[in-house]
Amino acid sequence: MTRNDTEEFAAFVRATGPRLHRAALLLTGDHHLTEDLTQATYARVYASWRRVARADDPYAYTRRTLLNAYLSHRRLRRNTELPADPTLLPEPSGPQHDRATTLDLLDALATLLPQDRAVLVLRYWEDRSVADTAHDLGLTETTVRTRARRALQRLRPLVDADLTERTSS
Repeated sequence: MTRNDTEEFAAFVRATGPRLHRAALLLTGDHHLTEDLTQATYARVYASWRRVARADDPYAYTRRTLLNAYLSHRRLRRNTELPADPTLLPEPSGPQHDRATTLDLLDALATLLPQDRAVLVLRYWEDRSVADTAHDLGLTETTVRTRARRALQRLRPLVDADLTERTSS
């Protein structure tokens, strides 16, 4: 790669890094795995940067690479290590949110199957359309709608219970 390609890639990482990191954190629920998957994603994108840079949407390619890395990791069952204390996660950068709500959401997302989790992150966090989500995950649009609806039905009682418990204390 030329120096110009390297500089262009570095600018791309600076522009998309926080967004990709947040998506990875929502997918994994584990800060360390998030870092690993984000780094692996950017390494794969860097290896084919000339082709990726010419694509209509380099971020879409990068997001798809992240999803593939996440789903591959889940299939390989390398996720046996768990953080000792999830409250030790670093403070998020950017706009500050209620930390307890964020941890509750991550805990609730962890109860879902990896594919359901990926559907919710793409549809509601990344604000992707049903068609785009279906294309990214290799599913039909009907499957995406069904998985999203069922996953949200499973999440709502968990998140609502945590919020109710915290506000009543």
